Amino acid sequence: MAGMAGVVSVFPSRKQKLHTTRSWNFIGFHENVKRSTVESDIIVGMIDSGVWPESASFSDAGFGPPPKKWKGTCQGSSNFTCNKKIIGARYYHNGRPFVKGDIKSPRDSNGHGTHTASTAAGNLVSKASLFGLGSGRARGGVPSARIAVYKVGWSDGISDDDILAAFDDAIADGVDILSLSLGKAEDDYFRDSISIGAFHALRKGILTSTAAGNDGPGPKTIANFAPWFLSVAATTIDREFVTKVQLGNQKIYEGIVTNTFDLKGKFYPLIYAGDAPNRTAGYDESTSKTCEPGTLDHNLVKGKIVLCDGTTGYGAYFAGAVGVILQSRPVADVLDPLPMPASCLGLDSGNSIYYYITSTRNPTATIFKSTEDIDTLSPYVPSFSSRGPNPVTPNILKPDIAAPGASILAAFPPIAPVSFVQGDDRVASYNFVSGTSMACPHATGVAAYVKSFHPNWSPAAIQSAIITTAKPLSPDLNPEAEFAYGAGQIDPVRAPYPGLVYDATELDYIEFLCAQGYSTKLLQSITGHKSSCSSKTNYGALSDNLNYPSFALSSSNPNCISGVFNRTATNVGSPRSAYKAKVIGATKGLEIKVNPSILSFSSLGQKLSFQVTVKGSIHHKSRVSASLVWDDGTFQVRSPIVVYAIYY
Repeated sequence: MAGMAGVVSVFPSRKQKLHTTRSWNFIGFHENVKRSTVESDIIVGMIDSGVWPESASFSDAGFGPPPKKWKGTCQGSSNFTCNKKIIGARYYHNGRPFVKGDIKSPRDSNGHGTHTASTAAGNLVSKASLFGLGSGRARGGVPSARIAVYKVGWSDGISDDDILAAFDDAIADGVDILSLSLGKAEDDYFRDSISIGAFHALRKGILTSTAAGNDGPGPKTIANFAPWFLSVAATTIDREFVTKVQLGNQKIYEGIVTNTFDLKGKFYPLIYAGDAPNRTAGYDESTSKTCEPGTLDHNLVKGKIVLCDGTTGYGAYFAGAVGVILQSRPVADVLDPLPMPASCLGLDSGNSIYYYITSTRNPTATIFKSTEDIDTLSPYVPSFSSRGPNPVTPNILKPDIAAPGASILAAFPPIAPVSFVQGDDRVASYNFVSGTSMACPHATGVAAYVKSFHPNWSPAAIQSAIITTAKPLSPDLNPEAEFAYGAGQIDPVRAPYPGLVYDATELDYIEFLCAQGYSTKLLQSITGHKSSCSSKTNYGALSDNLNYPSFALSSSNPNCISGVFNRTATNVGSPRSAYKAKVIGATKGLEIKVNPSILSFSSLGQKLSFQVTVKGSIHHKSRVSASLVWDDGTFQVRSPIVVYAIYY
């Protein structure tokens, strides 16, 4: 089959993973920002787990008919109808039986798709909260835009063939931007359904925004990294939830977890999980201490608060515990609602509580409902957000950008468990969820916002505008620097006005793929026309010279760095302008030159080329960061530069 004409690649249909409102204000995108008159004509396609159409976030009050360009359909039924906000919906479940509990329609029973859709393009909804926490006005990035839903997420996972079918339909339906908060790391661009689908979308002028993944903080954990789509990491916002634990000795410890439960100050017996192993199932202290499901003795933990060394405490919940105190998780991280009263403490506090348990005859504790506080360090990248470098093309920097993805309040189906754990019977219309899944629709909303001002811009131009207008983040708070946050924190207000863009065409990406060693036959299958990799062309350096808005240079010898990047800037700022090059942050021993150092434009749309040369040494450092800023006095066009050592 792989050899048949028109077959791009053959690979097993594997299962992908879902990467799961103050956030918009935190990044400077207030309700009164300038809006395009055509925002209501923008159609945002959400490939996810469906949607809960009755949510106030998707009301069509005040909306006119769908845009004339819309060619899609509503695959509805007696339990699902579209409206003038959700103008289309489809579902995909190819070739496998439905699992009990799955809803055979575009309706979302999981919560993930509803949350992401409302984050990208939900209406303004007052008094949204999770049982009083985070109360305020919920909204998406482009509240006037339309939403088209493509349900591929089910209780048994997400299949590649469903993703590809959803891409095909979304492209034909006429969406403007695509959002996918899902993915799974692959080692080949064309053995990955998202890369293939996003390439086809690119050909039709549609930018795809994807989640970087939730497998951090290790290197090369990023799940979506092709250069023809946006890869989005997660950052925190300045709101945090503090959950206090009080012991019977009256000492109080502060932890995290968005805890909506209120024990009303009642104290319960306190036990360490390592002292309650389920021995009849073959577990001992070394396994029960992490509170994994099935490891705890129901008779020993029922009705008690359990101190766990793990990160979720689900085993304590299923064993009948009243609450759980977690340790061994970074204090600066975030933890979404659990199905019972819970707090997560640092190791020092956890050790103190353990000492209290072992030195007290009848230890007791209580857990309080969370209170809101200000996180003065934000924004920073939490540990779960997947990191670069790019595992396939080291000299293409990924992730591209970072956006809010920690404790994001957005719409939620009332039938879905708040904690995503069966048995959690709380009913909520809005919920806090964390993940790059939540960061991705922020970038999707910004891309749609840019598209509303520049409907004729290419996907690469929109992607460039988002990357080069980002706010730099601090490597002091993010040790992996650009491999954690790309160009930095997304800046929606500046994104439509980048000054210059690094544009790229389908042919540019084809030449990039030739440089990656893909065959002419495969590329013709992908592109649908006669593009070919010429035997006369030296493609060796083209992976470095794709007209990308960032610069990454990898070397196996950190003492002998040498690289050349060729780029072309397109003027979208002032018709007559002169941009001067500034290299910021170059380390001693590493020389970064830009030639020419001044770009003088005389008209909009004019293209001028330049070259960046990097030479020298990074000594014993594993990575060095700098940036190139083109500045004409009005626009500052910033691209990150990363030079790093790789060891095989």
